[in-house]
Amino acid sequence: MLGFSANDAGGHDAVHAIWHHLQEIEDARRDTSSSYQPRGLIGSAWDYAKIVFRLLFMNSPSRDHALSDRQPSAVSGDLARSINILKHAAALDDSDAIFLLAEMSFYGNFSHPRDYPQAFDYYYKLASSTGNNTAQYMLGFMHATGVGGAVKRDQAQALLYHTFAAEQGNIRSEMTVGYRHHSGIGTARNCDKAAHFYKKVADKAMAYWRSGPPGGRNLVKEAYRWADEAGGVYGEGASVSSSGLNANRDRSSHASTDDIMEYLDMMARKGDLKATFSLAKMYYENRNSRHNVRKAQRLFIKITKQYWDKQGKIISSGPKGIDRIAAKAAAYIGRMYLRGEGWEQNYEKAATWFRRGIANGDPLCQYLMGVMYRDGLGVPKDSLKAASFFRVAADEDIAAAQSNLGILFLDQGELETAGQYFELAVRHGHLEAFYYLAELANKGIGRERHCGMATTYYKIVAESVEEIHSSLGEANQAFERGDLETALVASMMAAEQGSEAAQANAAYLTDVQTSVLNVPTISIFSSTLNRPASAVRDAALALIYWTRSAKQANIDSLLKAGDYYLSGFGTSNPDLEKASTCYHTAAEIHHSAQALWNFGWMHENGLAVEQDFHMAKRYYDLALETNSEAYLPVKLALIKLRARSFWNTLTGGKVNSIQAEPAETKKSRTLSEWVAHFLEYADEELEEGAEGTRLDDLELESAAFGNDAMPGGDESYYEEVDDGLLETLIIIGIAATLAFLVYYRQQRQLQQRRAVQGGRIAQNVPGAVAAAAAAPGQAAVPLPTGAPQSQQQEQEQQQQQGVMEGDDGGFFPNPGDPDYAAWAAGGVGH
Repeated sequence: MLGFSANDAGGHDAVHAIWHHLQEIEDARRDTSSSYQPRGLIGSAWDYAKIVFRLLFMNSPSRDHALSDRQPSAVSGDLARSINILKHAAALDDSDAIFLLAEMSFYGNFSHPRDYPQAFDYYYKLASSTGNNTAQYMLGFMHATGVGGAVKRDQAQALLYHTFAAEQGNIRSEMTVGYRHHSGIGTARNCDKAAHFYKKVADKAMAYWRSGPPGGRNLVKEAYRWADEAGGVYGEGASVSSSGLNANRDRSSHASTDDIMEYLDMMARKGDLKATFSLAKMYYENRNSRHNVRKAQRLFIKITKQYWDKQGKIISSGPKGIDRIAAKAAAYIGRMYLRGEGWEQNYEKAATWFRRGIANGDPLCQYLMGVMYRDGLGVPKDSLKAASFFRVAADEDIAAAQSNLGILFLDQGELETAGQYFELAVRHGHLEAFYYLAELANKGIGRERHCGMATTYYKIVAESVEEIHSSLGEANQAFERGDLETALVASMMAAEQGSEAAQANAAYLTDVQTSVLNVPTISIFSSTLNRPASAVRDAALALIYWTRSAKQANIDSLLKAGDYYLSGFGTSNPDLEKASTCYHTAAEIHHSAQALWNFGWMHENGLAVEQDFHMAKRYYDLALETNSEAYLPVKLALIKLRARSFWNTLTGGKVNSIQAEPAETKKSRTLSEWVAHFLEYADEELEEGAEGTRLDDLELESAAFGNDAMPGGDESYYEEVDDGLLETLIIIGIAATLAFLVYYRQQRQLQQRRAVQGGRIAQNVPGAVAAAAAAPGQAAVPLPTGAPQSQQQEQEQQQQQGVMEGDDGGFFPNPGDPDYAAWAAGGVGH
């Protein structure tokens, strides 16, 4: 029971007392409420049983409705008495009472039912009377979203209230106004104003980051898309987030982390040092439930004990390769001492561990030792020594060292060198480097001022430090426990500030294109409902967030926006031109298989484009080429399309039917054309070879451009002449040349032998001629002296013919020829 009445509530003390009393009631309710959430197979089976029961016996038209349709429930007991006291104080213009009532009505705090119109009234009264920037922010949010039907959506009024709040330093309104000027929401795009407000948030973000221990705060990233955890808004394989290059990506980050850590733990127990170090690093760096500094300490110490003894001396009998792993472990142990994580902060011990790691060449130890010398932490402050340590670490691609080295050069006025180091650091997403590049671009220091680049970098810095402005953490927690209304409101708040993930999540919850039966997808081993029915069926609001998310390069959101325009959801009438633009952009620029299929369907039915069955087939085929998982829908669509095309052809329809694809024919060239082209290319090769460095240049360009064509390269020869054909022609030419040379040599030898034999006949040496004319292996046949002259001349002619025939025994000698053995051994002609 309350110990005071409404008459006592005349000041702030009474309001504060009520607040503490309501907090006690809320704590008691949480302690007594059941927090049981079924897990595992049994819990999932129970979830399925309840869903089946509802489908079979209690299935009725969906009761999803807008938040404005929900009637607030009545309150009673201590809560009712507390509210009465607060209302009495609010009537006396007590700002604390007004604010507390507004928060209770909007957020449903302390079990108070949500009442958005009443919350709007309280916020308006508070903003009008006191100019409270939180109340102004809430009025801007409610005008922008129309949440709960408290007020009609009015983007101009939203920008006005947010601007009032931002000028008073409300960081959420600063983010919102910066995003609206950046994207042109409720006003024309204005880069200078966007940069102005984003810079305010970025300055606060950097101040928050630097307020942490040496090296900056560890930032927790809460932004992720809920739909992607279940395969995307179109389902597994159909969404861009789960197809193509993203098909093998593990979208359940928590499950993936658990599996990896379980495997590493098993390997660490077997003595694997690399696994031990990786496991310790994950325990230290994870910012979720698996974050455990104590376990990380024990594992890091376990590694170092195998390399250094208690006096810091190296153990020579340590395992092979432990020197590098021990140096990395030393860096993390020293970092914990430096930052006071798990141990009491001790700069001396931190420096000891860093020096051990530096002795083994660890770059992280080099960077952290540089931080100690830069800030004078346990060592004399020395910028030169810090710079030397930073340089060594920067050469090893440590982003933080590159950024710090850039800052030192910036202080010395070396703007170009500083900018180079900052650009190296942003490759790894280093926050401080983004901030300094934004400052240089915004102020035009060392370069021409670039407002667009400055705004983009400021936005990155602001969105990276979510703790100071974002409600994404609250939204994620509410979504995981099934409180979809809280998740929606928190997501919309972050979405209004420009978070793409929050925009996609808000659109996902308000999406009107859900299953008729609203059956959620349940994991076998988890009770989390991955595909909830829409918390609020607001097509216009969903289209707004799908569109904003699409403008920040979310391809699935772009397709969703096209679906809404095609169906007329969220618009007064279907807008086929906008739908076609969405699909065409996703298909031609982002190569989305879903968009290609949709565009093919539009060509098939003649929506926003001329009806063309042949063009529809081409887009269907491209969808299958882009994503093999689209096989079934593409084949079914092609069967229907071919049937329609056949009927169109049969009946003489006016639609362009499917045509046979022309066979690709390669233009044949004459021999003279090929020879001319070959000689021309050979001349070019000789000229380029004379430069002396062509080969090296080609290798460097190939390394730079990978397998792509090199800029400026002339590949027409290789496009027209196949490499295999060229090699074949060269071989044939060489073989023909060799054959010609052998034939030519043979003819020369034959002519020489004939000339020698003719001279011997002229000298009338019959015996010698006969001996020379004898075939190999045969004796000479002498002629009788008394033979008639005519007979003798006839025998001489026959013997001369025998010489010619014997000498010209062909290219291959007879087996009885003395030269046969030499020929068989390859000695013909030698």
